Amino acid sequence: MRPVLPPWSGTLAAKAAAFITVMCCALAALLGVLVHVQVTNQTVGQARDQALQRLAQATERYEAGDTLRRGAGVDPPELPGELRDLAVAGDRGTMVAEREGRPTMWAAGPVDGERALAVAVDYSQQARTIDGLDRAILWSSGLAIGATLLVGAFAVTRVTRRLHTTALVARRISAGDLDARVNDPRTGPRTGPGTGRRTGPRGKAGPQDEVAAVAAALDSMAASLQGKLLAEQRFTADVAHELRTPLTGLHAAAELLPPGRPTELVRDRVAALRTLTEDLLEISRLDTGRERVELDTEQLGPLAERAVRAAGNGTEVRVVRDVSVETDRRRLERVLGNLVANAHKHGRGPVVLTVDGPVVTVRDHGDGFPEYLVAHGPQRFRTEGGTRGHGLGLTIARGQAEVLGARLEFANAPEGGAVATLKLAAE
Repeated sequence: MRPVLPPWSGTLAAKAAAFITVMCCALAALLGVLVHVQVTNQTVGQARDQALQRLAQATERYEAGDTLRRGAGVDPPELPGELRDLAVAGDRGTMVAEREGRPTMWAAGPVDGERALAVAVDYSQQARTIDGLDRAILWSSGLAIGATLLVGAFAVTRVTRRLHTTALVARRISAGDLDARVNDPRTGPRTGPGTGRRTGPRGKAGPQDEVAAVAAALDSMAASLQGKLLAEQRFTADVAHELRTPLTGLHAAAELLPPGRPTELVRDRVAALRTLTEDLLEISRLDTGRERVELDTEQLGPLAERAVRAAGNGTEVRVVRDVSVETDRRRLERVLGNLVANAHKHGRGPVVLTVDGPVVTVRDHGDGFPEYLVAHGPQRFRTEGGTRGHGLGLTIARGQAEVLGARLEFANAPEGGAVATLKLAAE
């Protein structure tokens, strides 16, 4: 079973800090070992040469019959056994061992057959030098690791902060804020394709890193998307306005036709076309974002009942808990009317509108909303499953709900049927 790691361990900053720490520790350990080995070998070599030199002098004095100096003697009791055996065997050697509680460099050689002449040289200063070197290596490695980690964390944090800003802008764009831009100061017009350079405000070229390239690509994508959506909105508004004049003439002409079945069909199609045109005009007004609400205090239960009566399609109204809301009555009735009309048109009865505090739900017992609508919301002129309509009713309902500051959600009931939930702000 894999261990559960904390959320921060997955961040780029944490991973970079861990990588820098591991690499610094490995580098410090490698350099520390190399320095320790080099200095230790040099120090031990100097002490060994000094001990062997004194051993040679002591051997000359012993063979000349002179008195041995202090620190030299034949078969001293403190001489390590391994070094004694080496000397008795006829070889010279050195060894570091304790003598009277102090580190000592011993040198021993053969004399008089199976006896050993030994010299003891104080090794305390060299041992202290090596210990001090090891402590210095540890302290300097710790300081170097800490400083490198701070500098690396600062550099990585700057990069991750820019990435975080880019991600926030991307979320704002996906939420519908097409004016959002990263505007990374490192982005700018390039001197040439593929150069990876930018031109500053004074014409000086500066480096453009990968984060800046991502930010520039995101800003370019947002600008392109915004341009296409604005062009689509202008097209919708222009078409609706252009259709209005000929439709007025068609309506007047249809009213002059003699009574009969063909006249009824013509009038029905003209009315449907006029409704479509008015819906397109309303959507174009919502797209501009300039709609202004006329707020007033309303009782939600009676307002919902009036909206259902105006629809005239036999919807059941259940008021679980009535509440006063500050809203635009005309827009709220438009939202509820569109939800009820959509339930009757694309679902099956019974259709129930329920008021429970500031939450209004419209439920039918049909096949439910399409998956794309539940996941992404209504989209104009998109329908699935052979349903009739233009997808404008729910689009207008969502747009008017946003103008009111309400939240409109779409879901399917577990036992079947579509459920639209409108959440208003209560007083």
